[in-house]
Amino acid sequence: MDLEKSPAERPAVPAEGCLTVAIRLPVRIVVLVLVVPVRMLWDALVVGGRFLRDTVLRPVGRVFQWVAWAVFVWPWVTLWRYAVVPVAKALAWLGYVLLVVPAVWMYETVLTPVGHAIAWAARGIGAGLMWVLRGLGAGFAWVLRGIGAGFAWVYARVLTPVGRAVAWLLRGLGIGVGAVAFGVYRVVAWLVRHLIVVPALWLYEWILAPVGRAIAWAARGLGWLVRMIFTGIGAALYWTLRVLLVLPALALWRWVLVPVGRVLAVVAREVGDALGHAWRVAGHLSLAVGRFLGRLFRWIFVEPVRWVYRSVLTPVGHVVRDTVLRPAAEAARGVGRVTRQALATARESARQTRADIRRMLFGTPREPERVPLAKHQREPGAAGTRTLGSSTTALTKD
Repeated sequence: MDLEKSPAERPAVPAEGCLTVAIRLPVRIVVLVLVVPVRMLWDALVVGGRFLRDTVLRPVGRVFQWVAWAVFVWPWVTLWRYAVVPVAKALAWLGYVLLVVPAVWMYETVLTPVGHAIAWAARGIGAGLMWVLRGLGAGFAWVLRGIGAGFAWVYARVLTPVGRAVAWLLRGLGIGVGAVAFGVYRVVAWLVRHLIVVPALWLYEWILAPVGRAIAWAARGLGWLVRMIFTGIGAALYWTLRVLLVLPALALWRWVLVPVGRVLAVVAREVGDALGHAWRVAGHLSLAVGRFLGRLFRWIFVEPVRWVYRSVLTPVGHVVRDTVLRPAAEAARGVGRVTRQALATARESARQTRADIRRMLFGTPREPERVPLAKHQREPGAAGTRTLGSSTTALTKD
């Protein structure tokens, strides 16, 4: 797809400087020489770790898991299943029998009738008390109505005229007191205005305001002078620090640190690329060496062992199986069959002997008597049975 694109559409490859090209090759050679042993050692450790995990650690872990299950989990599960659960069920049943059933019986046969009797008695007592209270309430109501009529007469004939007279007197006193208070208020207001407010306004307009304006003008001038002094000092310090510190630091950063940093960045990038390239190349070399060692181990050890197993041990095993093991198995099966038959015959003889001894000592057991059936339970006789060839059925009877 990249070949079909026009030159304008292809991504631009960044140009590399001469410093990058000059650093790349020696760095990669040195890094490759240093990384190849490390990568081969790493691959050997990985293969050994995998072999150790598959052949030792995993079976040992399974054994430990089984032992932990048998030592820690299985006893608790057995205790829970065969001890705690049955005991809990037994206690629950015992509690139900000893507590729930008697409580239900007590509630249904004793407490419920007693409660109904108490409720009936309480209803009767409540009805009597209500009747008594109703009579007492009627008497109290008549007494209270008489007392209320007396209070109403006293309010209308005595308290109302006295209250109206007191209200008229208080209204007159209020008008007089209000007039006196209003006059006193006007006199006090005139005195406060001419003795306090007017002198205070004259003092503010002709003394305090000019003095305050003069003080504010002097403060502004003093502030401008202080600001100019500090501005000059700040400008002098700024240019002094700029000339003595900032410009040398800027020159050092621009002409020394930036070029050195770029060179170090190129070196670090090339070292990183060289490490990755060397690690991949070392991986291929380690894979080739591992395959060669594996093939050599197969030629030296595995193939001879396989040939010995196929060519020597397998025929010898077949001969041993056909000549020794199989006849021995057949003989063992025959001995077992004869032994089982002898044991069965001995058991049958012992059973017959016990039966004969029991018959000699206790006699033959009596057969159960047959109970005669009633007339309506007996089967019908030959003359009363239904047949298809005779005319005794209901459909063919004359």
